[in-house]
Amino acid sequence: MIQTRPVNVERWSVTSAESFETILARMEREIGRPEMSVFWQKAASAETLAELEGVVNDSIGPAGLMEFVRFDHGGILRKVRGANAGQILRLVIGNPLIMKEMARHVPDAGSYAPVTVLIDERQDRVHLSYDRMASLLAPYGNSEALKVARDLDAKVEALLTRAAS
Repeated sequence: MIQTRPVNVERWSVTSAESFETILARMEREIGRPEMSVFWQKAASAETLAELEGVVNDSIGPAGLMEFVRFDHGGILRKVRGANAGQILRLVIGNPLIMKEMARHVPDAGSYAPVTVLIDERQDRVHLSYDRMASLLAPYGNSEALKVARDLDAKVEALLTRAAS
């Protein structure tokens, strides 16, 4: 059976007069940045939920999140536009334990978690953007997953607000 489900996404953004470098440094202080091959090895070796929680808790930063991967879109654009292209960085961040709680109720949450944060430098300011998890999970109508998603949204939005100010 083939199924299509419309999903309306809420994009949350904050702008900052701070430099791209300052904002990125603030983000990096708040999120864990484990060596991902080691993280996945330890996560796979965990035999109990308690052991997995220990692996995750050792990997997250003060914001309760970790970086899975980053994509330097600005580096690609500078090849085309030159050094003045500005910086654009996509960070894929999250917490596997939070994802677990959402996916327990809505398996499709695994398509959206970990989440993407976009930090992009424009002529006017630096923009930090995030697609709210609660908006992505709303069509599924599961109140338990939505509660976890709203908590995640608050966590990510607070992180971005701190990084921007």
